[in-house]
Amino acid sequence: MKIDEHLGARGALVMAAVAEFSRKGFAGARVDEIAKEAGVNKQLVYHYFGSKQDLYEAALEKVYTEIRDRERTLSLDALEPREAMEKLVGFSFDHLQQHPEFIALLADENRHLGSHVKTSKRFRKMHSPLIDMMGTTLARGVRSGVFRPHSDPIQVYISIAALSYFYFSNNHTLSAIFSKSLLTRAALAARRSHVVMFAMHALCIEPLHENSRITC
Repeated sequence: MKIDEHLGARGALVMAAVAEFSRKGFAGARVDEIAKEAGVNKQLVYHYFGSKQDLYEAALEKVYTEIRDRERTLSLDALEPREAMEKLVGFSFDHLQQHPEFIALLADENRHLGSHVKTSKRFRKMHSPLIDMMGTTLARGVRSGVFRPHSDPIQVYISIAALSYFYFSNNHTLSAIFSKSLLTRAALAARRSHVVMFAMHALCIEPLHENSRITC
């Protein structure tokens, strides 16, 4: 990996750390390999981050920041509630498909009981705007008579994430069990459509019309 002049050594180290930790986990990753991948001296790791654990937290923060930043660009408040939630559900699926390193890092962090996320105030602050944004969207949908009342935005967020996360985190075993690849273009399109439809069925008061674009 060559250091981009706009990225700098610190940014290159974080990118290399994301790749290394997602492949080998916190326990298996080596600082030497991360520095080598970033094309910098190992001592720069400790200069910028202090420890392997600090670098791991920076890698986690990067993948979380990326998804939160992209979520903010969805501008849900500018859309009708139904369209806004459909867009958010589809985005969640697409992001996990495009970023397997995010899934790998989350799996590793959960093996460590969320110890790094748990002690960082930054991670909790990252989620607050999303939950607020979802809560506002859900409330607008309730007021307009299209969404069911009493939808807890945290519960809705967990459900939306789970519908897509499980599919990608367990894709190899699911493909083996059902004797078919679930990562083909057709399989991915079918799953994405199902996830969006499933989520919207749960949120909407009126049933969705068959073969229609997501409407309540």
